[in-house]
Amino acid sequence: MPANRCILLLLLLWGSTMLSQGLGNAAQLKIKGSVKSRETGVPISGVQVSTSSGENAFTDAFGEFSIRASRGEELIFMSSEFETVRHTITSNEDVDVLVEGYTGPSKKAEKGALSKAGVWEHQKLLDSAKHYKKTDIEKSIDFIAQSISRLGKRGNKRELAQSLTLLGEVYLFHKQYDLAIDNLQDALEANKTPRASLLLAEAYLQNEAFDEAKATLSPLIQIKPLQPLEKVNTYELLGDTYKGLDQLEEAVAYYEEGLKVARKNQMTPKMTDLNSKIAGAYADENRLVEAEGYYSNSMELARQQAPQRAIQEKEKVADFYNRESRYDEEIQLRKGTLNQLKEISEPVADLNNNVFRPADTITSQRINYKIANAYIAQDKYEEALPYLERSIVEADSEDDLIVQKDATRKLSEIYKNQGDYSKALATYQEYVALVDTLYIRKEQEISRAARFNREVAAKQSRITGLEQERELSQSKYELAITEQQLAQESNKRQKWIIYSLILGMVLTALAAFFFYRSNRQQKLANNLLALKSLRSQMNPHFIFNALNSVNNYIAKSDERSANRYLSEFSTLMRAVLENSEEDFIPLTKELELLELYVKLEHSRFPDKFDYEIVRDGHLDIESYQIPPMLLQPYIENAIWHGLRYREDKGFLKIHLRQIGKETLGITVADNGIGRKRSAEIKTKNQKKQKSKGMGNIAKRIAILNDMYSDRIAVQLSDLNTDGTGTQVDFTLKKN
Repeated sequence: MPANRCILLLLLLWGSTMLSQGLGNAAQLKIKGSVKSRETGVPISGVQVSTSSGENAFTDAFGEFSIRASRGEELIFMSSEFETVRHTITSNEDVDVLVEGYTGPSKKAEKGALSKAGVWEHQKLLDSAKHYKKTDIEKSIDFIAQSISRLGKRGNKRELAQSLTLLGEVYLFHKQYDLAIDNLQDALEANKTPRASLLLAEAYLQNEAFDEAKATLSPLIQIKPLQPLEKVNTYELLGDTYKGLDQLEEAVAYYEEGLKVARKNQMTPKMTDLNSKIAGAYADENRLVEAEGYYSNSMELARQQAPQRAIQEKEKVADFYNRESRYDEEIQLRKGTLNQLKEISEPVADLNNNVFRPADTITSQRINYKIANAYIAQDKYEEALPYLERSIVEADSEDDLIVQKDATRKLSEIYKNQGDYSKALATYQEYVALVDTLYIRKEQEISRAARFNREVAAKQSRITGLEQERELSQSKYELAITEQQLAQESNKRQKWIIYSLILGMVLTALAAFFFYRSNRQQKLANNLLALKSLRSQMNPHFIFNALNSVNNYIAKSDERSANRYLSEFSTLMRAVLENSEEDFIPLTKELELLELYVKLEHSRFPDKFDYEIVRDGHLDIESYQIPPMLLQPYIENAIWHGLRYREDKGFLKIHLRQIGKETLGITVADNGIGRKRSAEIKTKNQKKQKSKGMGNIAKRIAILNDMYSDRIAVQLSDLNTDGTGTQVDFTLKKN
């Protein structure tokens, strides 16, 4: 018997463990702690504390915080004053973070700014305002007004911006969008912060001022030190903005960007929200397959979070099924939601499109009413009846007149369709009575809202007066500072002598620099002039011999050959003249000219040589440049002084190859009689012309290498060991 009891006890323990795991993050811990400087022990206020599940909090004036999280989650401490710090939760013990290198606010403090005690007092008032933000707007605004009045007549723009940002957030929560916009604009004017910009964009969105929201959000994307959560919120709000403008493709693109950041930083709640919003955008475009895929992702992610979040997402998907008339799937989802609601004691928010604030709550009477509607849409009145009746009973107990009214009307319609007119009439009378009650209550709510708006306007007028008074005092203070600066101006005059001496030294240095630069420019001009002169001294042998060839064709009455030769020769001359002013031309163009030149020479001496121009594979010739007509004199020498004197037919080869990553090699090789033999048979005039031509080439290369840092190298050698043949190797660098 004791053994059976032990087994039963173990089974119960196992069952409770599995149940707690099934509820996800229901058993959360309340984690408290502080953030301080390691070196000084000074508490750091305004630090954003967030969890990997999406919870957020800020440190107060004493650097302390409180946040809900689960074991194994990561706490992330973010501030513009220090590098992001991460801490993994292992228990419910206090988390005290010591930050290294914190020296105070990064913004240089203004003269006369608040003391440390004043800053702490200001932060304490803002903490009190945050505490009453949702429950008592009047108290919250009073605390913010006190925080502004304590700032005095000095600058303190950072603290003023904090107060105005919180005031805008309070107004935003209570749907006072115009007041929220005014105060958030003032906050940004005092001190630009991403949070104020995000809140302002949210207020614009709620006011359907989509263009203003886009103008507010677009600059945030360019901010590099933007925190991950702020970056996700920026992309999400931009997606909401473009969705409001019916630009759904742009909206999805921004949601996707936010989703990337959320995935990278493991922000599961944001991943859920963004998957859900992408699904909604696709559903609006009637792209149902994509919508269902993203809804499936959002539901799976929501299951990993608190049960409340899973319920919220199930209701969104159920609404999607309803729009697509998929009533059976809708009913199944909502029934599951009803079962989950029974296990949760606290209300579940019904999320809408904004980032910072939920709307109404998801209740049992609402879900029962929606299930009944799904049955009615399928003409299944018997199945709908019990859900409508439960909805009415629950709405009555929760004083939810809207759901009670709508459910009563639907119940009357069902009785009428079933032919039970007495029940239909009685139910309809109940519906009329509920409408009258709801009308009276709405009138009371309108009256309360008008009174509330008057009270809020009065408090806002008080804050505006405080701000105007503070600005006037600040103007007086700045005037006093100006007078003090004028008094100090006389002392500065004594420094002008020193500055003048320094200026003289600088001018002397500048003169020396300009003199040096002028010399370099003069040298460059001389080099350019020399290059121009050398380019103009083209070897006249080719022109003279070409004209002789034309004359020879005419003498032989070969008019066709003469015309062809003269046409190709004029093309070559025109290209040479066009390139004569350039230091470098593309290598492709130079090769075209050389090919034309060799073709002309071959037509003159067809029995003396053949030729070949070879380019290695994968050679990027287009990226190289070369001085114009640099290779032509060497090719001319090869033909006229080497190949022309062979007894049999010779061969000329021009070979282009890659030497290194940035270097090209060009080889001009001929199997002519060789340099030594050629020199022996030359006339005095030929020796003079050759020396002059080769000298010009050497001078051109020397000047170009001086101007462009050794881009070109040329080397001559005998092709064969017996002295016959000549090889010229060019090396050409890319840059």
